[in-house]
Amino acid sequence: MSAYISSINYCPVKSISFQKLDNCEIKKDIGIIGDRIFAFSKGLDQNEAKLFEKNPEYRRGKWNKILTLKNSPVLNKYNFLYKENKLTLTLRNEKILTININELTERDMISNKIVELENTLTKPITLMKNEFHPFFDTSMSKKTVLSHSISLLNIKSVEDFQDKINKKIEISRFRGNICVDGIKAWEEQTWVGKIIKIKDVLFKVEKNIPRCVAINLKPGSNDDSVNLLNLLKKTYNHFDMGIYLTALGNGKLNIGDKIIVK
Repeated sequence: MSAYISSINYCPVKSISFQKLDNCEIKKDIGIIGDRIFAFSKGLDQNEAKLFEKNPEYRRGKWNKILTLKNSPVLNKYNFLYKENKLTLTLRNEKILTININELTERDMISNKIVELENTLTKPITLMKNEFHPFFDTSMSKKTVLSHSISLLNIKSVEDFQDKINKKIEISRFRGNICVDGIKAWEEQTWVGKIIKIKDVLFKVEKNIPRCVAINLKPGSNDDSVNLLNLLKKTYNHFDMGIYLTALGNGKLNIGDKIIVK
């Protein structure tokens, strides 16, 4: 059996959202359209937040200046849904607030609402938006800087990990953009440095994805009682799960599309 896309997901708000898609649009130098185009700054004044929002170079090494599950695990019980310029904040699937993201005053409303709900967060927080330079981990890293990235997750690798530790693992903990099936566990790691083709779009496989403590959080809660990160290291002697891709062209992907390794 050959590799194929089993699901497609994206995170409109960096780290604090997860949304399933039937298909996605890919654009060279951006990735999946709409993925991680929003982020909340943490502890930055308005001028600093604007600089962080607009200037990708300014972000280098400053990943801790945005709200993430790593530094603010309490946010894991929330989600953001994005559609037609409307951003909706939900708590355990209950709608809290919907804003028009083109209205700056409404962006302030949603930032203020989060502070109201979780007053232990480092303030101020500001909702930032950049469609052309999204807020990817790889674009803020000091070590490996990729202007854009798409995460590919092999379902069989997650299942192998699950079997070895004898614990149920929710796939969404790893927030894979493109989940694939039809290949052996960990086969995706042999693709690093190669070109893969999905439909008419070519991708370069850049590197394995090193995981952080965010995978310890049970979806929809701040329960981190199972230390998956330590178990990953103990089981395989590495912290990796999934691979980073960069898009070399434009196109549209659908669930069921076959993946060809060049």
